[in-house]
Amino acid sequence: MARRLQQPETGLPPGWEVRHSQSKNLPYYFNAAGKDSRWEPPPGTDTEKLKVYMATYHSRPLAAEDRQPGKIRAAHLLVKHRDSRRPSSWREAQVTRSKEEALEIIKGHEQRIKSGEISLGQLALTESDCSSARKQGDLGYFGRGDMQKEFEDAAFALRPGEISGVVDTASGLHLIERLE
Repeated sequence: MARRLQQPETGLPPGWEVRHSQSKNLPYYFNAAGKDSRWEPPPGTDTEKLKVYMATYHSRPLAAEDRQPGKIRAAHLLVKHRDSRRPSSWREAQVTRSKEEALEIIKGHEQRIKSGEISLGQLALTESDCSSARKQGDLGYFGRGDMQKEFEDAAFALRPGEISGVVDTASGLHLIERLE
C-alpha cells in the first residue's frame, strides 16, 4: 500500500492553498474550486497555524541579484488600527483596535527590538500586519515616490542597519529598518 505524503498544515480552510506570484514575488491564497485568489487569507483561516507555515515555507531574504541601483532596501513591521486605510490583514480579517492600542503594541515591539531580545525581521514574521511579514518585513528595493511620503522620508533618513522610531502613515504604525 502506497503511503500518502502529508501536506504541511497551513491553517487555511479546505480547498485553499498558498501559491507564489511570479510578478510580485509574493505568496498569495488560491481556491481551485472557486477559482478565487486573494492576497489576504480567506475567512475561516487559523492564523496561528498560517503564521508558522508562512514563516517556515515562505520567508526568503532577497539575494544580491535582486539589488537595484539608486534605490534603498528596507524592512518594516506594521501595526494596523481601525482607522487604517485597509483595516484588515493576513493576521486579522477585521482590525478593531484603536490607534492608541496600536501605538502601545508597536512601542512594545520597539522595546523588544531595541533591547536586542529579537530582531525586527523575526518579530515581523508573526506580528506585522503587512503581507511582507512572510519575508521578515522585507519590502525589497524602492526609490523616491514609491512609498507613502511619511514612510519614504523616514526610510531614506536611516543609514543601513538603523531602525526608525514609530512612523505614522495612512496604512498604520510602522517600525522601519534600513537594510541597504
